Amino acid sequence: MKKAGRSLSHGIAVERGSGNVYRDLGYADSEGMLVKAQLVTKIAEILHHRRLTQQEAARILRLTQPKISRLLRGQFRGISEGRLLRCLTRLGRDVQIVVRRAPPRRIRGRVSIRFA
Repeated sequence: MKKAGRSLSHGIAVERGSGNVYRDLGYADSEGMLVKAQLVTKIAEILHHRRLTQQEAARILRLTQPKISRLLRGQFRGISEGRLLRCLTRLGRDVQIVVRRAPPRRIRGRVSIRFA
C-alpha cells in the first residue's frame, strides 16, 4: 500500500525523508542546521582520528572544554558556521567556499558541504 512518499513495510508506515532531518522535523533554519551538523561531524571525526581529549581539542580550537563537550553531543545552536569553519582550519584543513549560479530549474540557491 503506497501513498505520496509513504509505504507500508511489515505493518509499519514508512515515509521517505527529504535528506534533511531538520526540515523533516519542521525547523525554520533547517538548511543552516544541516550545514552545521555536517561541519561538526567532520570536526568530531578529526578529533577522534587524532585521539585528542576534549581539553586538548579546546586548546587547539580556542573553545572551552564544556563547549567542546556540547558540540560533540550535537548541541551547536550557539555556534556560527564561521566559527566551525575556523575550527576546521585550526585542525589543519583548508576550507574553500565556492559561489555559483543555481541551475535554471531552481529558483533559489542552496548551501551544501562537500568534503574532499
